[in-house]
This record gives sequence, structure tokens and C-alpha cells, in this order.
Amino acid sequence: MLNKLRYLLIGPPLPTHELGEKRLNKIRALAAFSPDALSSIAYANQEIYLGLVVAGSAGLMLSWPIGIAITLLLTIVALSYYQTIHGYPSGGGSYVVARENLGMLAGLITASALLIDYLLTAAVSLTAGVEAIASAFPVLWPHRVMVALAFLAVMMLLNLRGLRETGTLMAIPVYVFLLAYLPMLVYGVVRLAIYGSVSPPAAALPVTHSLTAYLILRAFATGCTALTGIEAISNGVPVFRSPESKNAGRTLIVMAILMGILFLGSIGLIQHLGIVTHPQETILSALARRLLGSGLPYLVIQASTMLILAVAANTSFAGFPRLAAILAADGFLPRQLTGLGDRLVFSNGIVFLALTTGGLIVIFGGNTHSLIPLFAVGVFLAFTLSQAGMVLHWWREGSRGWWWKAIINGLGAAATLITLLVVGISKFKEGAWITILLIPTLVIVFQQIRAHYRQVGKSLTLRGLPPSLKPLPPPRVIIPISGVHRGIIDAINFARSISKDVTAVYVELEPGASEKVRETWESWWPDVPLVVVPSPYRSIVGPLLDFLDRTDAEHNDGQQATVILPEFVPAHWWQALLHNQTAWMLKTALLYRRRQFGYQRAIIDIPYHLKR
Repeated sequence: MLNKLRYLLIGPPLPTHELGEKRLNKIRALAAFSPDALSSIAYANQEIYLGLVVAGSAGLMLSWPIGIAITLLLTIVALSYYQTIHGYPSGGGSYVVARENLGMLAGLITASALLIDYLLTAAVSLTAGVEAIASAFPVLWPHRVMVALAFLAVMMLLNLRGLRETGTLMAIPVYVFLLAYLPMLVYGVVRLAIYGSVSPPAAALPVTHSLTAYLILRAFATGCTALTGIEAISNGVPVFRSPESKNAGRTLIVMAILMGILFLGSIGLIQHLGIVTHPQETILSALARRLLGSGLPYLVIQASTMLILAVAANTSFAGFPRLAAILAADGFLPRQLTGLGDRLVFSNGIVFLALTTGGLIVIFGGNTHSLIPLFAVGVFLAFTLSQAGMVLHWWREGSRGWWWKAIINGLGAAATLITLLVVGISKFKEGAWITILLIPTLVIVFQQIRAHYRQVGKSLTLRGLPPSLKPLPPPRVIIPISGVHRGIIDAINFARSISKDVTAVYVELEPGASEKVRETWESWWPDVPLVVVPSPYRSIVGPLLDFLDRTDAEHNDGQQATVILPEFVPAHWWQALLHNQTAWMLKTALLYRRRQFGYQRAIIDIPYHLKR
């Protein structure tokens, strides 16, 4: 039943040899990796508007210069990651670059920043998408959290199905968005050229803050969220079809050009058309309404915005599991994150990302504006360390024209470092402090995980272990029973096949309950002793463990008694909920109990499968 449901939702398992066949061409890859980058105009423009509108029309007049500055920064970062793709075709992006060139600590800081960035990208994209459609249908505004969680569940299932399915389905909203938005921007530019600029109504722009350098820097800092997602392609180079680096580089160039056109085009029209909005409408919705009215074209724009923002979370679903797998392979995250699932994707990373993103959406009430301050610190910290690492990479490589490449990356490192300082200072009180505190915390967690794995390796190594010359003594066997029934017969027969010293143990929860059990036992196995252990506090596990300790101490024969657990298995999964799972509790208690008397205890489970 569960397998049928799983196959229906995510598809049947795929053989490993199809892994190469599941790679993406440039069209599907652009759809899979670009939604976050392309759709960031929605929340970046919104945050610039909210940051400047408090200064009235004088503040909004700076939207266009700020947009140009962010676009120049975008160009520098895109060129840097283009070089990263060719310098590190195996993927890993910023983490691998920082680790190999700046050291492990810098690599872990970068990885922490990127993981946080992916989580926030998913949360911000989904909440912004819901706000876009709620601007057209205000009845949805109170239900933003539930709608965002529904989109998140759909995204998780699509990514669990695999790369090709995800890329194909993501292509639809991405290209619908481009086909809707680019013509609208062209129409807006033509209209602007014909009718000229329009000033916003003064009554709609009450001045609540003076126009200061701090306010301008804060607007620039929040607007820099337009750059999120640009690094995703460098992390996912291995999923491109051959030649991987060449195809990934071309896709990055196309994506950066589209980002620049969409961002500059929309922010320029917003300023020169004098667009203003109200608390329950986004600035892009107001722009579309001004250009297209409130009819079908406007609804198409809002629907396409919602869809691309919803699937923008796919950038995180593409990048987070792959980065987590790289970290896990290096020993800094649980190794379960390295395993490919049935559909040749990192299923555990996908599920973890979905659960964590859902938690963020619920905690922040589906409010994009509340999530944004946490956002940009991790992004630009990763950018800065990655590009600084690339400078050292080109210097050490010393290939032809290395100095030119190093200059580009050095310029990128300097620009993103300045942006990082601006973002961290201007947004510190609004929530950036959370990210600043969380990054070193994650680094410590990574180091503790790796220390654990190294200690496990030392504990398991055969190096220095002398050969054991003393043979093991014949086992003493203890069989806990809950009664006398068919479920224990196989366990008793197995115990008698490996040992002549077999003892059954019955824990008596109610006085006198053992009399009938003993009578039946002696009629079936008179040669196997049955020990009754009273339990005045009606516990099973504790009295049994105490009995095992006593009998081991009494025998003192260089071993602990082997425990054979009879366990019946219901025919259907839901039937297991009707039973008390005593065998499971005993196994858990025995398995995680530290060794006693210097010896380990063997635990053997003998199942008995019920037919109905």
C-alpha cells in the first residue's frame, strides 16, 4: 500500500546506470536553476520601494541609481561565477572554492552561509509568490501560510521525482513568466517614450523619515537580494549534459542577462511612471495594473509571477541537497545526505529542506518582509569568500592570462565585501543578527560531526588490534516471553540449536499471572527452565535488565547471556499500532546499553509473521 502510494507520487525506482541519462540540457537547466534569480525582481523591487518610500518622492527618485549599482554588482558576480564553473567543473561552487584555496574553516563558513541562503531562498520565494497572487485576489491574504505550505509540498514531490521531470515542469512557469514580463516591459518603455515620465501623487507619499545616507544604504542592501540564486549553476555543473562546463557557462550568461533586463526594466518603469502602492499590494502588481489595467493581461502577469516565485524555491531544491551531499561526503553532515534515492536524487536533503523551509514560513507568518533581513548576509558572505578563493586559485595555477582572471575575481571580492558590510550593519537590528549568529553555530556543529566520525573510525580500525587466541565459550541463552504461544516456538528451537544452556524469562506484572504460563510451559518444554521475575511497578524492561545483570554476575563465565527475542509481525502495517511493541522496546534498551563486565551482549530477533 505504502509503496503504491510512493510510486504514484514520486515514480518507480530508477537503476543507477540511468544517472547520466537524467542530466539536463540548457533549456531545462535554465528552468531548473534560474527561477530564484529571475524572480528575485519581485521581492528586491518591493524592498527597495519600501526602503525609499518613507522619504517620499525624493527617496523614490533614487530607485533607478540604486538599480544601476546593483546591476553592475550583478555583472561582476556573474563573471566571477562564470570563471568558477570552468575552474571547478565538478560542482560544489563557493564551498569547494573556499575550502581548497582559503582553508577548511573558510570553506565551512561559506557552506554555512550557502545552506542558510538556500533555506531562506525557498521561504522568501514561496511567500513572495503567494503575496503576488494575493495582490490580485485579496481574499487569500489571511491564508498566505497555508497556501505557501501547499506550494512547498508540490515542489518537494516534483523534486523527489527526479531531475528530468523537475526541469520539464519548471520550464513551463519560467518561460511563461518571461513571455509575459518581457513584452510588458517593452510596452512600458514604449509608453514611457511616448508620454514621458510621471511623478507620483504627493498625497500618497507622506514623508516619515528624512533622506539620509543610512536610509539609502539600507535600501541598497535589501535590493541586493536581486542577486540571490546566481551561484546555483556553479553548484550544479555535474547535472548538465556534456560538455558540462561549457553548457553551464552559457546558461549562466543567459540567466545573468535576463536578470539584468528584468530588474533594470521593472525598477526603471516603477520610478519613471510614478508607481505607488498600498500595504496589501506589491509594487510589481501596481506596475502591471498601471500598464495593463485589471483585466485578463494583468491576471496573467500576476499568475506568472506567482508561479515563478513558487518554483524559484526549485533553485534551493537543486542546490541545497547537492551541497549537503558534498559536506556529508567530507564528514561534516550526516552521511545519510550522500545517498541517492530511488529516483537518482538526494531524497534526504530534499525532504530536510522542505521541512525546514516549512518551519520558517510558519514561524514568520508567511511575511516576506520579515524574512528579507535574514537573507542577504549569507549570500554575500559566500560570494566574498568564493571570489577571494578564486583569486588564489588563478595565482597558484599560473596559467595563461591568470592575472586578468584574478583581477576580475578580486574586483568581485572587494565589491561583495563592501556590500556584505553594508548589509550586515544596516540590517543587523532587523534580523541580520540571527544569520550572523547562526553561521558560526553551524560551523561548530560541522566540526563536532566530523570529530564524531573520526572517533568512530579510530574505534573501528583493525590497526594495532592483536589477534584473539581465546575461543568464545558456548553461549548462555535467555528468551524473554510474554506467554506461551506459536510466536515463541521458532525462537526456542533456534536457541536449543546453538546452546544447551537455555532459560526462558517471564516478567510477572500481576501477582499470580505466571501460574497458568508456567503450567503450559512445562507441558511443552519441560527440559527448558522458566524463571518468573516479579515486577511490582508493572515495568517489563527494567526487571528484565536487572535479571540479566544478576545472572551474568552469578555465572561469571567470560560472557554476557545471549538474548533471543521472539517477535510476531502483523500482516498489515496499521495492525502494528494495536500492539505494545514490547520486543522493540527491549531491543532498543539492550542495543544502546553500555557493555557490562567488559563484554558485549548478542541480541537475536526471531520474527513470526502473522498471516492475517
